[in-house]
Amino acid sequence: MAIVGIQSLNYGVDDVACCTRYFVDFGLPLVSASADEAVFRLQEGSEVRILALDDKRLPESALVGPGVREVVWGVDTEQALVARLDDLGRDRNITIDDEGTAHFLSDCGLPLALRLFEKKTVINAPDPLNAPGVVRRLNTHRKWRTRAQPKTINHVVFAVRDFRASFEFFRDRMGFRMSDYQHHFGIYLRADGSNNHHNLLTINASAPLPGMDGQPRFHHANFGVEDIDELMIGANHMKQRGWPESHVGLGRHRIDSALFFYLPCPAGGEAEYGTDADYVDDAWVPREWPVPLFAYSHWTHNTPAFLAVPPAWEIRYLPDDNLPDPENEKLEH
Repeated sequence: MAIVGIQSLNYGVDDVACCTRYFVDFGLPLVSASADEAVFRLQEGSEVRILALDDKRLPESALVGPGVREVVWGVDTEQALVARLDDLGRDRNITIDDEGTAHFLSDCGLPLALRLFEKKTVINAPDPLNAPGVVRRLNTHRKWRTRAQPKTINHVVFAVRDFRASFEFFRDRMGFRMSDYQHHFGIYLRADGSNNHHNLLTINASAPLPGMDGQPRFHHANFGVEDIDELMIGANHMKQRGWPESHVGLGRHRIDSALFFYLPCPAGGEAEYGTDADYVDDAWVPREWPVPLFAYSHWTHNTPAFLAVPPAWEIRYLPDDNLPDPENEKLEH
């Protein structure tokens, strides 16, 4: 009885037609498109909806600018959904639409919704890896691909004014678990019915990083592909289609081990191809990263300016889902 992941990302954008073309090229399976809405549905059953920024179907919220303007979280049972809404209804307005989706705001003003979601099984068959002395693929070459087609929505990221308070809301009122914590930067959160390292990252809107201006904004969404080949086929296709190129290129995060490729997105923020991330359960012990940029990447293809000087190596473990006292934290980039 749990939240099993993201059922829908509802975007508010400046140009519906342009953003529809972008996500078609990105590889999301298009279900329907019109002048004022596009719907994409991934293999797991999750959806991406593209609406105009002023569309009345999008809720009012604290968010500034285009991007994901509502996250619909999927719940696995009616009993769990009712229990969660009974608790949330104690101190906030909840609106339930004709489809049974319950809409509300988090304590920090993020637009959220809950609905029943029967997550479908995703079919993948990654090629075995060969290495010197370890042959797992004999007389067989790797698959040849022509396009990427993401199958899952792995996580969504927002910049918020008070990321510690946001964490407490998602932990105490939504049942999320902390996976990792970066000093002064952000908190990685896993829905209680998911094994993704994180389904949500709330980051400090005033962090000393590019694009952080103190305003609550959508940052990026991560779409899961099978392996590095599918990831790079997708990235190459986006370049061939003339979309803006990635600033960092291919890299691997240290904090969740995932391969990443971020692309600027006309729908707001960035769209990320992701693969080979850590999967965790309740036995996972959250980690504390006193040097935030040490967590950011194990390596990158195009080293950005903020990583020009390699960060110090430091990591600790947190005994529970409680954050350390901010007065004892360092601020090292």
